[in-house]
Amino acid sequence: GSLVLDLQTDALVEAGVDPKNIYLEKASGKNDDRPELAACLKSLREGDVLVVWKLDRLGRNLKHLVNTVQELQDRGIGFKVLTGAPIDTTNPSGKLVFGIFASLAEFERELIRERTIAGLAAARARGRNGGRKFALTKSQVRLLQASMGKNETVVGELCKELGITRPTVYRYVGPDGTLRDYGKRVLES
Repeated sequence: GSLVLDLQTDALVEAGVDPKNIYLEKASGKNDDRPELAACLKSLREGDVLVVWKLDRLGRNLKHLVNTVQELQDRGIGFKVLTGAPIDTTNPSGKLVFGIFASLAEFERELIRERTIAGLAAARARGRNGGRKFALTKSQVRLLQASMGKNETVVGELCKELGITRPTVYRYVGPDGTLRDYGKRVLES
């Protein structure tokens, strides 16, 4: 509510931030669309320091946070957090803390990747193939094969009939009706 915003604003002013340089985002941090944050990041110039009341005000997740602060550093802009984890990239210890954050984000990405690979392998071991489902059935692929080989076939009408798009048709069969990788995989499954 506005009480929390007042508290945050007071803390920023006390930390030496000019009130006219304070950006307030009314929506929750869960939204990807954050116009105030975008405007704030755009207005920063080399030598400036971005001051946030709390770490979660800047990033949606660790990866987003690390990338944002990294971009700021590349532009010669410092970053300071007032409450919670004391981070201030304008000094060596703050840079170190941030380096640890970056390592954690990298570690988190690797864990997610490993879990995904392990999950797909486990699913395959149980006889299920992970990945995207095919848009077409075996009989539809055979119909495409037969139709595309004929001169009188109108691709647009074929698409309408099957409820698919042109790129989907060509993902499964070539213009002359030859099977492409997706088509082969459907017929083999």
